[in-house]
Amino acid sequence: MADVIFYFDFGSPNAYLAHKVIPEIEKRTGARFRYVPALLGGIFKATGNRSPAEAYAGIPSKLRYEGKETERFVKKHRITDYARNPHFPVNTLQIMRGAVAAQRLGLFEAYVDAVYRAMWVDGLKMDDPAVIEAALTAAGLPAAELIALTQDPGVKAELIANTEDAVAHGVFGSPSFLVGDELFFGKDKLRDVEEEVAAHRV
Repeated sequence: MADVIFYFDFGSPNAYLAHKVIPEIEKRTGARFRYVPALLGGIFKATGNRSPAEAYAGIPSKLRYEGKETERFVKKHRITDYARNPHFPVNTLQIMRGAVAAQRLGLFEAYVDAVYRAMWVDGLKMDDPAVIEAALTAAGLPAAELIALTQDPGVKAELIANTEDAVAHGVFGSPSFLVGDELFFGKDKLRDVEEEVAAHRV
């Protein structure tokens, strides 16, 4: 069975909420979600898209609805470890490079869990180098080694390549999922993702 490609950025609360639900889908389907770090700022720049907070800044009712929809999703999936980050929006460049660095060090899953927790449970300012280092250290990760590797030209280039690949596949935001050639956007499309996975089994 083909993997589901999950293009993600730590700065998207909806990508975090999808991350919390993905294990359930993997258990039900046997499919594996392959996490691909792709810089949301780069995706927005390449596609002319904007974050919901910016796009709907002049439409208070739309923003309220988005908040209500998030509450429903959290309740439906019984997610207890989620809180809005008071520093949102956060510049995620360094922590996204860190994700690529963590892949190279064989620490990717632990890194993703630690950074997502720091962002969307603990509400930390994860564009502050000192905060990043403290959060990684608290999670038992080699913070100094990871942070140093974020400056490696190969790591920087890989994140750019991931981002360009996402855009080439039609991605314009996060979370985005690719099942074969079919693209799905948004945490509310996870049911459709699961149905597409099932269709690939036939």
